[in-house]
Amino acid sequence: MQRLCSLQRIWSVHSKKRGLNRKPPVHDDLVQRDFTASKINELWHTDISEHPTGESKLYLCAVKDVFSNRIVGYSMDAQMPAALAVGALKNALVTRAVAATIVHSDRGSQFRSRAFVRALGQAALRGSMGRVGTCADNAAMESFFALLQKNVLNSQRWRTREELRLAIATWIQRTYNRRRRQRGLGRLTPVESETIYSVAKAA
Repeated sequence: MQRLCSLQRIWSVHSKKRGLNRKPPVHDDLVQRDFTASKINELWHTDISEHPTGESKLYLCAVKDVFSNRIVGYSMDAQMPAALAVGALKNALVTRAVAATIVHSDRGSQFRSRAFVRALGQAALRGSMGRVGTCADNAAMESFFALLQKNVLNSQRWRTREELRLAIATWIQRTYNRRRRQRGLGRLTPVESETIYSVAKAA
């Protein structure tokens, strides 16, 4: 996955080799590189990526439900303050009924910020942070970012941040979540996978 992302010239913002982030985590690693889940809202993974436009970079923070691979929340901005990560989390909470969900991230400053930790606590979510310099910890999100690069970012030159913002939001909501069938889901889409799970649980 790291090789694929390198070939596509896409990186997680916090994975760039400008020196390892030695700052201590604010959460224990509750995942231990086991990115599997047995039910919806059991484990979420979040990360930030950057994308160039004719104006300047656009930063995207996305939250993925590991059970279905569905992008349940996202936020975009011209900068990447803590509010970017908090916005993605709050966007996910608008439509998801959660109970002690684990939210796993790297040790980026946005995810260690007081604002993000406070948002987790207010929603009764459990924070989790990966180890320093372990690219496998970000593989779940990098696979999504690589698909975004291939299907949206490489499709044309993006003149403005707003133009790219609309294209990313449309692709996530209409294509990735609802139309793109995934081998790991038995050739189902993320929405189909969650629908089948919900029907079976209700039965």
